[in-house]
Amino acid sequence: MLVTSELGPGKDPTGSVQNLTNLQTGKFFDLPGARAYVDARGEGPTALFVHGLEGDTGTWSRVWQHLQRNRRHIRYDLRDFGLSTSKSNDEFTHANDLADLLEALGIQRCDLVGVSMGAGVALTFALDHPERVNSLTLVSPQISGWEWSDTWQKQWELITDAATSGNLPEARRLLWDHPMFASTRATAAAEDLREEIGRFEGRSWMRNNHALVMPDIERLHELQPPTLLLSGTQDVEEFALMADILEASTENVERRMLTGGHLLHMEEPAQCAEIIDGFLDKHSPRS
Repeated sequence: MLVTSELGPGKDPTGSVQNLTNLQTGKFFDLPGARAYVDARGEGPTALFVHGLEGDTGTWSRVWQHLQRNRRHIRYDLRDFGLSTSKSNDEFTHANDLADLLEALGIQRCDLVGVSMGAGVALTFALDHPERVNSLTLVSPQISGWEWSDTWQKQWELITDAATSGNLPEARRLLWDHPMFASTRATAAAEDLREEIGRFEGRSWMRNNHALVMPDIERLHELQPPTLLLSGTQDVEEFALMADILEASTENVERRMLTGGHLLHMEEPAQCAEIIDGFLDKHSPRS
């Protein structure tokens, strides 16, 4: 059974839920293999937000302050991030978890908004289930199955080795110092990023049971939903290249370049919110 429970101590499951009518604060949903934390607000067409590797639902707080309150906004923690947990060591994919979550929430179609790794999850889902996606907004997206450079892999090995060996403080320090976050460290969002990384427990690295996936780069030309691509002028080379390839692969992409780095939604939340609202109003009208 798919059940929810209020976030907080001493709360009991409320029973089977097939829609989001009463979901205005954080709740847990039991999915096959995972227990997902979900936060929602508002009424109307659904826009669902997917966080990145170091993040959780809190990563969207800065941009949510500026979004119009004319839709149902949903954000959730990916499996083994934030308050979401695994119930199984079986292989899984975040894209399949997203499909299970939408099923649990009774949502047939929605707009997807993702950042970094979360944008890769949203992109994979849109390629797998184009009929379920009204529009796609990708902030500094990763392309699932990407072949990372040797330099990138060596940087990440230092972080993951520290985490899997039990030295989480060192893993967090290395993550904070990563070049991907250089521009964010120099903005008003720096403290939010520091707190976000401080909440990161590295459970996904320790469990390491995400299934290997075929590279999405081979099927980008199949992307159907209208797609907004937000790129930072100071983003790192690997992600800039992924954005260039995505833009060149399909005519459905509208690209906007913003002054900033990888985490545009944190660095320029008001500007990002205005652009996202305009895109959603154009491609997913409220009536």
